[in-house]
Amino acid sequence: MSWVANLQPDLVLEGSILSLTPQMLEQYNLKGLVLDVDETLVPMKVQQASEELRLWVDEIRQVAQMWLVSNNLSETRIGGIARSLNLPYLHGASKPSRRKLRQAVAQMNLGVEQVGMVGDRLFTDVLAGNRLGMFTILVDPIVDSGQAVQSYPVRNLEVWLSQILGATLSAKQQNLKQHYKP
Repeated sequence: MSWVANLQPDLVLEGSILSLTPQMLEQYNLKGLVLDVDETLVPMKVQQASEELRLWVDEIRQVAQMWLVSNNLSETRIGGIARSLNLPYLHGASKPSRRKLRQAVAQMNLGVEQVGMVGDRLFTDVLAGNRLGMFTILVDPIVDSGQAVQSYPVRNLEVWLSQILGATLSAKQQNLKQHYKP
């Protein structure tokens, strides 16, 4: 797989991670999820999970194991969010490095193809997951309304740059890549 193809997610959700359902996981035979934290689960400066996110985790927990894997270096912040969700975590992941993704997948005792990498960024989450052979899911960022001006331009730049390089966010070879509207 070319490095440009590594920027293409397997599934693009038009909405936040809360749009990901147990039925989708079953459809793609996913038994585990590695979840990015910042702007995938909570806005950048938020210290705890929302009630809505806690309910989503409880629902997904019925069909899949989950690990949080964050690039954030703050053990206090990422650990607090993980504890509020009762999920194991790794911080300081340096994605697109695959090292901590491998650790999380190994702890789930699942094949890498049975684990989805869920995140809001192409050049970290999707790239790392694809490099490891995971099923990658791109979601819209969860941001505070005051932070949206700062956050979306980075993601939009990544999308634009990946498209300039030849990647698309639509169907790829063998129709593995899909857009999904809940």
